[in-house]
Amino acid sequence: MVYTDYEQTSTVNVGVENSDGSRVEGEMVEISILVPVELIPELLQNYDPASGTSPSVSYSRPLSRAILDALRRYEGVQ
Repeated sequence: MVYTDYEQTSTVNVGVENSDGSRVEGEMVEISILVPVELIPELLQNYDPASGTSPSVSYSRPLSRAILDALRRYEGVQ
């Protein structure tokens, strides 16, 4: 299970390097994602960055839901 810190969600202007090395700039919503330390080995073991179908639904869905729930709360959507 992963968590988000709703109180730290904010709009920011950024200029950063993406994980693929490309430059990303603009106004974005920053979400604090909290991953329990004991979960990291399992997450990384089950992730293959070379595979277009990785991570599996059992790992990606909880992460996606945490992010989308944070966005909904940030936007005031019930």
